[in-house]
Amino acid sequence: MKKIVEYRTLLGVTKTATLKELKIIYRNSMKEYHPDAIADEHERHLAEEKSKEIIAAYHFLVSIAPETMEKDRAEYDRITSSTNIADFYYENSVLYITLLDGSSFEYFGVLRPAYIKMINAESPSRFARRHIYNNYLYRSTTKLVAAE
Repeated sequence: MKKIVEYRTLLGVTKTATLKELKIIYRNSMKEYHPDAIADEHERHLAEEKSKEIIAAYHFLVSIAPETMEKDRAEYDRITSSTNIADFYYENSVLYITLLDGSSFEYFGVLRPAYIKMINAESPSRFARRHIYNNYLYRSTTKLVAAE
């Protein structure tokens, strides 16, 4: 959740920002911090670092935007209801799940007790279907890797 807050603060957007608003803010920010527009070498390097942060924030926020979630919901439901978990781990309130079909997802705000219950569950896949998949903010990491 900390990552989400940091990225929203960096771009100056709220939870309710639409994809169109994100795109406008992203483009305006990139115009301001684009390294090619700066002559001074040191300032260009700083602008390059800032632009990388802006790009990462934009792509991350687009991946968790309600419009993106709604568009991909049918595919997400199909995958999570029919594919078992290959591997999962937990780090800083984020649950990372890789499914047997190669799909990967990040679930934000998962509390440690829920993760412990998932570890101890007879079937982590069934536990995730009942308690994780539809209860937490998520994003697909598979699409991001494939797109890059």
